[in-house]
Amino acid sequence: MAEMKKIVIIGLLSLVVLSCKEQKEKNSQAAAAKNEKIAPEVKLYTFSGGTVMVNNLELFSQDTTYQGQSKEFADAFYVISHPDGNLMWDAGLPEALAAMDEPFTSPDGNFTVSRKDSVKNQLKSIDLSIEDIKYLAVSHTHFDHTGHANVFKDATWLVQGAEYDFITSEESQQNNADNYNAIKELTKVKKLNGDFDVFGDGSVIIKSMPGHTPGHQVLYLDLAEHGPLLLTGDLYHLYENREFKRVPIFNFDVAQTLASMDAFEAFAKEKNAKVYLQHQKEDFDKMPKAPKFLK
Repeated sequence: MAEMKKIVIIGLLSLVVLSCKEQKEKNSQAAAAKNEKIAPEVKLYTFSGGTVMVNNLELFSQDTTYQGQSKEFADAFYVISHPDGNLMWDAGLPEALAAMDEPFTSPDGNFTVSRKDSVKNQLKSIDLSIEDIKYLAVSHTHFDHTGHANVFKDATWLVQGAEYDFITSEESQQNNADNYNAIKELTKVKKLNGDFDVFGDGSVIIKSMPGHTPGHQVLYLDLAEHGPLLLTGDLYHLYENREFKRVPIFNFDVAQTLASMDAFEAFAKEKNAKVYLQHQKEDFDKMPKAPKFLK
């Protein structure tokens, strides 16, 4: 009788232990499911903001490497579609070029630029309007990245504080009036101080990479199918500049640029991100053009 009682007790204890184990596993699975983040549906649309023919490529290195050379640059801008809103990254060349019969050559002869269409018309290809853009961010405030910026005066401009101070300074207003005028109507401003997670989920991150200008920045995207990618702004203009760490002669700060290059490469390696040089025509040609997209 005592032996039978002992067997029953052992059996009951085994059931209790097994039940506890099963419950623990269920709790762990539930916790994992709760903590697992569902990747947001993010789409990257690529548009042409015009074409830049660099007639004097020597400007893009501190030495004479490119002496006597010229090269055609792409001038892209992008729309990042996220469930919480749309971000436009960069703003192409001035839209006034679209109304000109011929490309425009700068007085110094260094650049010949052209643009075929307005951003309003281009957005129609993805069924968006000006009002559908929630955020505007430009890699920096040079003329070939701020062309249609003022059109988005109702969007929130995401800009590094150093870049904002630079472009709105009295000196810029007097000596670089065209660059200042391109952004002067952007009054809804969010000043950044370093990296910024735009939607708070790690899928769209602005990375501070100063040097080309005081508040130059690049864009990191984590796309569900394509995977991580980086848009370089003007950190690099050419494949060779990336490979050999060449710095344009007109950069704001050479040492800062080189430090940003090191930080960029470390981050790209950490994330195993595909890098797209925005002005490199070959990289622009690789990207599906709106209404097609990467996701």
